[in-house]
Amino acid sequence: MTAFNPPAAVPLLSVRSLCVRFGGIVALDQVSFVIDAGEVVGLIGPNGAGKTTLFNCLSRLYTPSSGDIRLAGTSTLALAASDIAERGIGRTFQNLALFRGLSVLDNVRIGCHTRTRSDFFSDAFQLPRSRRAEVEANRISERLIETLGLQAVAHRAVADLPFGTQKRVELARAMATQPRILLLDEPACGLNHDEVQELGEVIRCLSADDGLTVLLVEHHMGLVMSICDRVIALNFGRALADGTPAHVQQHPEVIRAYLGGETA
Repeated sequence: MTAFNPPAAVPLLSVRSLCVRFGGIVALDQVSFVIDAGEVVGLIGPNGAGKTTLFNCLSRLYTPSSGDIRLAGTSTLALAASDIAERGIGRTFQNLALFRGLSVLDNVRIGCHTRTRSDFFSDAFQLPRSRRAEVEANRISERLIETLGLQAVAHRAVADLPFGTQKRVELARAMATQPRILLLDEPACGLNHDEVQELGEVIRCLSADDGLTVLLVEHHMGLVMSICDRVIALNFGRALADGTPAHVQQHPEVIRAYLGGETA
C-alpha cells in the first residue's frame, strides 16, 4: 500500500524568479524566496540593492518584467494596486504618507475603510450597512490606538506630533487594513534609540499576539537582528543569502557587499 503524503503547506508569500528591468538597468535579477504565515523577515542590502523595487512589485506599484508573486498560492500580478490592501497586503512607507491635517483617530479609520463594502448611496443616507461599517471601523481603530500607545494623542492632528509618534500612527493605519502580511519600509528611519527599541517590541507583539506576518526593509541592523526570524540579503538586484540573522550576518557575500573587498 502506498503511504499518503499530505501536500506541503502553501507559503503565505512566494516570490518566484522575479526580474525587473528599467531600460538597460536590471533592478531585480531572478529573486526567489518564500515567507510562511507568522514569520518576521528582514530584507537588507546596500543602497541600490533592489529592496524598494521589490516592495513596489509586492504592492503592485511596479509590474515585474518576468517572474511571479503569489499570495497564499494565488498570483497577484493581475491585481491593480488599489486591490492589494483588500487582498491582505499592507504597507508603510519610508517617507510618511499620512493625512497631516486629520487626527490620529481619523488617519487610522481611513485604513479600516479599505476593507469595507460601503458605497456612496449607503453612506449618504446612513443605511444600516454603512452604520455597521462605521461601528466596526471605530472598534478596530480604538483597539489599534490602544495597542500602539496612542490614546493620549488620538484626537490631535498628526502634524502636531513628534516624528516617532507619527511613525506609530502610520503603523496603526496599515494594521487597520487587517493585512495578512505587512510590508514595513525602513520603519526605524529617523527614530532615536529608545524609539527603535519600542518599535521592535511592538512588531514582535503584533507577530506573537495577532499572528501578523511581517517583511521589513531596514538599514538598522540592531533592529533586524533582534526581531527577525529570517533575513534575506540583496545586492545589485540578486539574492545573496537567506537564513537566520546569525547565518546571514556571517555570510561572506553579505560581508563583502557591505564592507567591500575580500573576506577572510
